[in-house]
Amino acid sequence: MEVGVIVGLVIVGIFLLWLLFYFIPVGLWFNALVSGVHISLLQLILMRWRKVPPQIIVRNLIAAKKAGLQLNRNELEAHFLAGGHLNLVVQALISADKANMNLDFKTATAIDLAGRNVFEAVQMSVNPKVINTPPVAAVAKDGIQLIAKARVTVRTNIKQLVGGAGEETILARVGEGIVTSIGSAVTHKQVLENPDSISRVVLEKGLDSGTAFEILSIDIADIDVGKNIGAQLQMDQANADKNIAQAKAEERRAMAVALEQEMRAKAQDARAKVIEAEAEVPMALAAAFRQGHLGVMDYYRLENIKADTQMRESISKPAAEPSK
Repeated sequence: MEVGVIVGLVIVGIFLLWLLFYFIPVGLWFNALVSGVHISLLQLILMRWRKVPPQIIVRNLIAAKKAGLQLNRNELEAHFLAGGHLNLVVQALISADKANMNLDFKTATAIDLAGRNVFEAVQMSVNPKVINTPPVAAVAKDGIQLIAKARVTVRTNIKQLVGGAGEETILARVGEGIVTSIGSAVTHKQVLENPDSISRVVLEKGLDSGTAFEILSIDIADIDVGKNIGAQLQMDQANADKNIAQAKAEERRAMAVALEQEMRAKAQDARAKVIEAEAEVPMALAAAFRQGHLGVMDYYRLENIKADTQMRESISKPAAEPSK
C-alpha cells in the first residue's frame, strides 16, 4: 500500500514539475541569457498568459542579436498578435542588413501585414527576377503583323511595396509599350533589323512608375512574322464594296423590271381602249347614216382614204429577205 502511495506522489510531482516548467520556461530563459538576450522569467510567464509563444519571441530575438540587430520585444509581440509572420520579418531584416539595404522594422511589418512576403521581396532586391511576357501581337504601318516575346528583369522597390502594383501591371504596361513601338514603325523590316529599338522605347516610358518593382532591363527574346493584316483588311473592304455594288445593281434591276411591267400594263390598257373605240366606229357610222349626217359618197371617200393609207404603210416597210 505504501508503494502505491509513493508511485502516486511521484506521478503528481512529475506533473507539477512539468506544469511549473511549462509556465516558467527556465530552459528558454537560460538559452536567452547565454545568447546575450536580456529577458526575465516574469516576462516569459506573462507571454504565456498573453497567448504569445515565448519560443518564437526568444528565438527571433536571439537570431537578431547574433546578426547585430537590436529589436524590441514588445514590438515583436505586437506584430505576432496582429497576425504577422514574425519569422519572415526577422529573416528579411537580417538579409537586408547584410545586403546594406535600408529596411527598418516598421516598414518590414507593414509589408508583411499588407499580405506580401517581405523575405522574398528582400531576396528579389538582391537577386533580380526575370519575368517572361506572353506573346504580344502588333501591326506595323505596312500592315504586317509581328509577334514579340520579351524578358523583363525587375527587382523589388521596397519603398513602394506597400500599395504598389504587382507583376500583372508590369506585364500589361510592357505589352502596351511593345504594341506602340511596333505600330509606330514604318515597315516591319525596321523592327526585325533593330529589335533593341523596342526595348529603348519601352524603357523610356517609365513603366515601373507606381509599381512595387524597378525595371532594370527589357530584352526582346523572339520576334515572329504573323499575318499580312493590311492585305487582309483590303480584301475584306473589296469584298464589302463588291457586295454593296451587287446589292445596288440588284435594286436597279428590280426597279427596271417593275417599270417595264408598269409600261406594259399601260400599253395593254391603251390597246384595250383603242379596240373599244374601234368597235364603236361601225355603230357611229350606222347612226350617222340613219340621221343623214353621212352620205354614201362620204362613206366611199373614207374607205378610199383608209385603203390609200394602208398602201402607203406597206410601201414604206422594207421588203422581207427571201428565206434560204
